[in-house]
Amino acid sequence: MVAPIIELKNVSKQYDDQFAVNNLSLSIPKGEIFGLLGPNGAGKTTTILMMLGLSEPTSGSIRVSGIDSVRRPIEVKRMVGYLPDNLGFYQNMTGLKNLLYTAELNNIPKETAKERADYLLEKVNLTEAANKKTGKYSRGMKQRLGLADVLMKNPEVVILDEPTLGIDPEGVRELLKMIRELSEEEGITVLLSSHHLHQVQQICDRVGIFVKGKLLAEGNIKSLAKQLFKDNTLVIHVEASPIEEALLANIRSIPNVKKVVQEKSGIDVYCTEDVSPVISETIIDLGASLYHISNKHFGLDEIYHRYFEGREQQ
Repeated sequence: MVAPIIELKNVSKQYDDQFAVNNLSLSIPKGEIFGLLGPNGAGKTTTILMMLGLSEPTSGSIRVSGIDSVRRPIEVKRMVGYLPDNLGFYQNMTGLKNLLYTAELNNIPKETAKERADYLLEKVNLTEAANKKTGKYSRGMKQRLGLADVLMKNPEVVILDEPTLGIDPEGVRELLKMIRELSEEEGITVLLSSHHLHQVQQICDRVGIFVKGKLLAEGNIKSLAKQLFKDNTLVIHVEASPIEEALLANIRSIPNVKKVVQEKSGIDVYCTEDVSPVISETIIDLGASLYHISNKHFGLDEIYHRYFEGREQQ
């Protein structure tokens, strides 16, 4: 079995009597785009800083590319590219010169650095702005330059902390597309931290739900739905008329139906098996008109409401 490129075991970070991160275990294989999804203050940035060796865990172990982040932080930093939520460049230097300076700091030969910088500037659509001072760059341009910057040293892992913060929707779409393409072309592992569920759902192979310092669940969207919603993972959306109490009662009595929720557009039937044919037959037998019936799958919207909002009310 291939060893994970990022591995956290029982990691906690405690400040006085408060846990910023509480007994976190996480394993990410090489080449995956993993989304750490949680509201602000959930402990995502604290986790990232511990991975980078910039903060020590109170307990537990962290290994990145097989290297202990606590004992050998400098080696980890050589192998990891980090894009923080508030990135900065030398404002009086051009985008190209900023990249070349990063290369110099990482002991990359000048000729190789120039070739690499030109390649990455083209990949992030900044070739025309390469000789423009970064003080004149928009927020979106700076984020794209930041993506190129973290890739200058050919890292094995790239960590992006809220990379789309303050970017307009079109800029977000372009940046997410670039992250996916560069991950595939460069063969790198990406850890993306965000509280924007739609962005995470767009490009991540797997997602970790992170709330109040704890990882509540992890997996792809389908497996998360199974973990978080147990047996109610299949929802059948029905549009019919008239929707009367007798109809709702008959649908509730169908075997494998767990609950029936009336919505503005119709009804949602939560069940453990696909009982669409039985629902259709029931509607017709009661003299109602059936306009639409389809399976509806849980997405991050439902997961968000259940675990970010609903849990805090419990």
